[in-house]
Amino acid sequence: MKFAITGGTGFVGRNLAARLLAGGHEVVLIARGADQRDRSIVRQRGVTHAALGLDDPSALAAAFAGCDGIAHCAGINRQIGRQTYQRVHIDGTRHVVAACRAAGVPKLVMISFLRARPHCGSAYHESKFAAEEIVRHTADLDHTIIKAGVIYGRGDHMLDHLSHALHTFPIFGLVGMRDERVRPVAVEEVSRILFAALVEHRLSRQTVAVTGPEELTLGDAVRRVATVVGRRPLMVRLPLWFHYAFAWLCERGMRTPLASLAQVRMLSEGIVDPLPTGVCSPLPTDLTPRHRFTPTLIRHGLPDPGPFTRHDCRRLTRVLGGLE
Repeated sequence: MKFAITGGTGFVGRNLAARLLAGGHEVVLIARGADQRDRSIVRQRGVTHAALGLDDPSALAAAFAGCDGIAHCAGINRQIGRQTYQRVHIDGTRHVVAACRAAGVPKLVMISFLRARPHCGSAYHESKFAAEEIVRHTADLDHTIIKAGVIYGRGDHMLDHLSHALHTFPIFGLVGMRDERVRPVAVEEVSRILFAALVEHRLSRQTVAVTGPEELTLGDAVRRVATVVGRRPLMVRLPLWFHYAFAWLCERGMRTPLASLAQVRMLSEGIVDPLPTGVCSPLPTDLTPRHRFTPTLIRHGLPDPGPFTRHDCRRLTRVLGGLE
């Protein structure tokens, strides 16, 4: 079978691609190439790379030709230049749906965020939910929407940035004056569920929440990672205004921001329960994530040790947005 993945060179996309290839399937990676952290998946046998964005339904339809399913994993966590939430999440999803119809693709699986919802004051959350609604109300296309929480693994943003931050700063600022809770889920679990929806035709016309089996505070999650990397930072609580200001600077001064405005919003309200209520169906028992946030899995997902460097920063006048 043959499957296409938008955001195919990004964190979730390339992990799903590896699983599909291991199952003997062909993979078309739809990605403009903005994510350069791990390009090895592009060189694998059975992979075709289409260097496309999401703004051309005709080009997408040509890339989707002959595919048995599409995994829509492309997204951004900050707006830069022409790469806005409207253009990428909403318009891009509308174009992907149109391309599926034009190419005769029978199945679309989409990754969204656990707490994406309307009318909440966050453009990220609202645009992700709007994209869900486009897919959810496409009557002639079988679909599965996965509302995922914090996903971790080798090449992610969570462990990658935490590790470098812990090697750079002697002080770690926790988000807000109250310790919210998270349920980290391993990327292997997410790719397993995506595989089941795409290849095994499961979770048809369902929206499902995907979180890890272990609930812990954000502070405890950071301490667990710090223990594994051998660092003992002074952990202090800092008000939300500080984190929003810090994220604003990171978005403008780093290639991949240590924190984004959308991420501050996510962490400030916790990442445990899906929203809106009543949208998600329960996962079948055999697809429910089982892997806890253990030192072994943390160690497996860590980047090479070291602090942030000049390479992580970029000139403000050369701000370029990109799809994952």
